[in-house]
Amino acid sequence: MPGDETRPGTAQVPDETEESVPFETADIYGAYPRLPEEQMDRLAQRGRRREADAGDVLIREGEPCEMFYVVLSGSIAIVEGYGAPDERLLRVHGPGRFIGELGLLHGQVAFYTAVVRDPGEVLAVSMDQLRDLVTRDSVLGDVVLRACLGRRALLVGQGAGFRIVGSRYSPDTRRLREFAARNRLPYRWIDLETDEEAEELLRRFGVGPAETPLVIWRDTTLLRNPSNVELARLMGLPSLPARNHHGDLLIVGSGPAGLAAAVNAASEGLDTTVVEAMASGGQAGTSSRIENLLGFPSGISGAELTERAVLQADKFGARISVPAEAARLEPRDGYYAVGFADGSEITARTVVLATGARYRRLHVPGIERLEGTSVHYSATLYEAQQCRTDPVAVVGGGNSAGQAVLFLAGYAPQVYLLVRGPSLEAHMSRYLIDQVERHSRVRVLLHTEMTEALGDEVLEAVTVVDHRTGGHRQLAVRALFVFTGAEPHTEWLSDALALDARGFVLTGAEAQACSVPGLWQSQGRDCLTLETSLPGVFAAGDVRSGSVKRVASAVGEGAMSIHFVHRYLGHTAAPGGTDSSPRTRPKESAWLG
Repeated sequence: MPGDETRPGTAQVPDETEESVPFETADIYGAYPRLPEEQMDRLAQRGRRREADAGDVLIREGEPCEMFYVVLSGSIAIVEGYGAPDERLLRVHGPGRFIGELGLLHGQVAFYTAVVRDPGEVLAVSMDQLRDLVTRDSVLGDVVLRACLGRRALLVGQGAGFRIVGSRYSPDTRRLREFAARNRLPYRWIDLETDEEAEELLRRFGVGPAETPLVIWRDTTLLRNPSNVELARLMGLPSLPARNHHGDLLIVGSGPAGLAAAVNAASEGLDTTVVEAMASGGQAGTSSRIENLLGFPSGISGAELTERAVLQADKFGARISVPAEAARLEPRDGYYAVGFADGSEITARTVVLATGARYRRLHVPGIERLEGTSVHYSATLYEAQQCRTDPVAVVGGGNSAGQAVLFLAGYAPQVYLLVRGPSLEAHMSRYLIDQVERHSRVRVLLHTEMTEALGDEVLEAVTVVDHRTGGHRQLAVRALFVFTGAEPHTEWLSDALALDARGFVLTGAEAQACSVPGLWQSQGRDCLTLETSLPGVFAAGDVRSGSVKRVASAVGEGAMSIHFVHRYLGHTAAPGGTDSSPRTRPKESAWLG
């Protein structure tokens, strides 16, 4: 099938349906499962059967996905650019398969058209009905979620979706590519410097190189150097509420801590809004595999963990908005007001800061011009697909570096791990060390520091120094992955509450010691464990000073922060003299039907 590929050495299991649909795409990575009869029966109880004639369009590219379709008979073609001269067939599905990918679960626009190829019958299930069913049937929910994640990854690998036309040397091109990758949006990058297609597209749309980068969607929509917000709205990512209202809780950040807080708060009836500057999942969302998280003995990818948590938060009624970059925090009339970079504002009775921390940029000669093309600060499927034939290097000695090395070794022929220290034991878990040291494609270089990146358009080699001998040498690698520790993004909080010397948020006794004199006496209590120097503002996860930088710890702190939110709300009279107890409200999410 055009656009489809299978992993080398992966046997495809034939089944009798493929014989009746000769052109059906084989199941790839479990992305195209055939639903068993009992799951089909449960879906049939919620949906309606309808005839499907050849040429009927079920899902149209560029429009929101509103229905979940299961093929009962006949076949459905998944097409990119339907009706255009460059129309491309991506895959074909026969009886027992369902139509949809990740955008289906989040209300995003479709990145393909689903059109009936062979006439037959389909089962149409509304999204409200599907969401209600999968929350009650965990087996079906797992099947749908895994398939949707796999299909989104395959769309990315096939170059489907919108196009970004821009120079590899442009910071705005790198910004748009990073935003798309972090939000798992399918796109294809057309390099203004090397791709002949770029010049043809500029002529067709009548724009000059100075107006790039461009975002082109379906050859009908053109955005000139759009902001992340403009791109998000075009793709259907959730926006801030149309009007500001005084909610119970605002969570800033949607990594593991923020999502855990959202699930716990919303499930307990608190009016909860979550805002995120870049992409849900935070740093954890970029992890190829998390193996030390309780309850996942075979590990789980950061993307899958994130999607599960987002769906869970949405199920209980939490509102999640991306992107929304917080710019200020201030008390106002018994509430806290958080202002955003675009000038909007949200007020809430309490705030949980869960902004996490960001990987430090590596500052060596030659690296800046290669960032976003062959120098990366995450290692996901999006980056790994570019590393199938060439050696790569990973800088760092912690768990994130170890996870990246093992993931990349499944794609690249050789992975160098550059560690400045004398051993891996100082910062990496034992289970990762054992796997890294045993892997035949991994070479660990201790006492080694990178000093320069070589290459004009793409990375060609890195220069490293061995601190034991002082000798320099070059490693021929085509991609570099950097995991050299993290720093908080708390500049916007520096005038609002107490931070430690490195910029992490102080909480508990340390925050109380740095608070305005007499503040806590006026409260009639001490500062709570996760509370900051502002009463009613809490911090959880990596952004908190002294926290354990692990996913499990962040999840625990996020959940625990809601316990303290309830204590604060129960202790503080609401503005206007209303009942101060947390309010239990009807669940408004469509997930609850």
